[in-house]
Amino acid sequence: MNIVKAVSFKVASTLMFAVMGAQVRYLAGAYPEGQVAFFRSVFALIPILVVFGWRGQLKGALRTERPSDHLLRGVFSVIGTFATFAALARIPIADFTAIAFASPLITVIFAAVFLKEKVHAYRWSAVAFGFCGVILMLMPYFRDHAALTASMIVGILFALTNAFTAGGASIQIRRLTATETTSSIVIFMTLLVLLVSLLTAPFGWRMPATWQDVAILVGIGIAGGLGQIFFTDSYRFAPASFLAPFDYTAMLWAFLLGYWFFGEVPTLYVVIGAIVVASAGIFVILRERYLGLKRLRDTPVAAIATMADDEENPDAPVSDEAKAA
Repeated sequence: MNIVKAVSFKVASTLMFAVMGAQVRYLAGAYPEGQVAFFRSVFALIPILVVFGWRGQLKGALRTERPSDHLLRGVFSVIGTFATFAALARIPIADFTAIAFASPLITVIFAAVFLKEKVHAYRWSAVAFGFCGVILMLMPYFRDHAALTASMIVGILFALTNAFTAGGASIQIRRLTATETTSSIVIFMTLLVLLVSLLTAPFGWRMPATWQDVAILVGIGIAGGLGQIFFTDSYRFAPASFLAPFDYTAMLWAFLLGYWFFGEVPTLYVVIGAIVVASAGIFVILRERYLGLKRLRDTPVAAIATMADDEENPDAPVSDEAKAA
């Protein structure tokens, strides 16, 4: 445990992802989503390979016995990446970020459906409360039909798509982390997005108009790669249940970057809706931690000691208590 390092890396990751989003927003659809995704993947590999190589974590990173699971996680990432870039080209950064806050709530639904996890009334209530916040955020669009242009509608739909794919990716990562290394998960995902985005080249890629655009496209990749590394590093120093609420610092960066660079001021509906969704998400996270601690307390001490001995001596016989636990 190193709380200072953990929180610093976590907040740095939300900042990097917000900087990536601001750069995508700056380009405002000047380049196809596939082309932006290609630059995002290619230049994300630079910090990823440098850091994992320096740590000696590249050896065997592309060896896996679960290619289909990596493929499914990659499909979520491909859809989410394209949806993110399409949404940011059409709606304000703060609106997109606030809608993305629904992702932990969607993870609860997916966990119940696909992982067959038991989800009780507390978490279902939080999910319902959180989605009320999403509806609240969208109220200005529903009330002001003049503002609800076709482009805005598409942007909102893409933002919601990203939230769903992020929830699906979280579930798939839970499955993969049982046997796969962090470097394997990150590199497989990045390479798949790279491959799919490259296949979109015949469908209208454009030569960057200025060197500034080239720098921004490169910056999108580097910021995204650094965000992934900081995100991963944060969990080396503190549990996920402790760090998860710091994901919501993304709203602060989204507001500041949106205001400084684009003059975007989130509406009161967006601010209140984001607070509602974030509160529901934090409740779900804290509830998960409470249930985890409760399961630990309910586990017999003898069983815990036996399991600890088994970890030190894998060849030791397993007791009946340990089998039951």
